[in-house]
Amino acid sequence: MITRDVVLCAGVDEAGRGPLAGPVSAAAVILDPARPIVGLDDSKKLTPARRDALDLEIREHALAWSVAWASAEEIDRINILQASMLAMQRAVAALQVRPTRVLVDGNRCPDVGCEVEAIVGGDGLVLSIGAASILAKVARDRLMCELDLAFPGYGFAGHKGYPTRAHIEALRRLGPCAEHRRSFGPVRACVQVIG
Repeated sequence: MITRDVVLCAGVDEAGRGPLAGPVSAAAVILDPARPIVGLDDSKKLTPARRDALDLEIREHALAWSVAWASAEEIDRINILQASMLAMQRAVAALQVRPTRVLVDGNRCPDVGCEVEAIVGGDGLVLSIGAASILAKVARDRLMCELDLAFPGYGFAGHKGYPTRAHIEALRRLGPCAEHRRSFGPVRACVQVIG
């Protein structure tokens, strides 16, 4: 039983601010101190195989976890920063256990209805934020592989929507698909050329 005086701290992070396509994902994780997970770190420092293994472990051992999204359309409508904040708010709201404190990677805090603190580099400093970074990254990478099947030719499974040379060439050749962020410069430039 969880008593009222226990501080339930959720770590929160996002993935996918820089890509030209796909949603931005965010995850929130409340770790269980009785079930420690070895190897949590900033998802960018881990191999895909290690992220996948830790993703499973986090889902099995955390007190609570959630993943939420803000779509490419929302990103275009409210901008990437606000869409990231929105995805983080959704992730915290979806937790099955309500946190009393939230720690967020970065320098901006979403409004989550409780005490919140931003920590620059938090995904490498705070275990729960590292766990959130892993869930957000794995979930988004998997979704981009699904979008690769839905929108063939762009190479989403390989570059995950990031502005690689191959992605820019595909954009120029095919034009943007429904998952492209039309407010981002390289996509907007292709729309203007094609349109």
